[in-house]
Amino acid sequence: MPEHFELPVTYNGKELLFPAELIPMGYTHKIKVTVNETELLFEPDEEKNYRATLPHSDRDAINKLDNQLLRTICQTLDEVFGNQA
Repeated sequence: MPEHFELPVTYNGKELLFPAELIPMGYTHKIKVTVNETELLFEPDEEKNYRATLPHSDRDAINKLDNQLLRTICQTLDEVFGNQA
């Protein structure tokens, strides 16, 4: 069952909160994070580090996203969920 929570991310000296949802998927999971009204999926890779998987359908919104912010979200997910992946 999905679990909803807010993901706190420190970025450019500011504490940001993003709506998020943990989605269990068999032996793994994905985390849906909403950034600027764009839903992104993050999943652990083979080395158990998080990576963003971006839908191709919303290219304009994706191009407007800050790549460093996405990296910071991945790092935060690694810190919060890294031991559980």
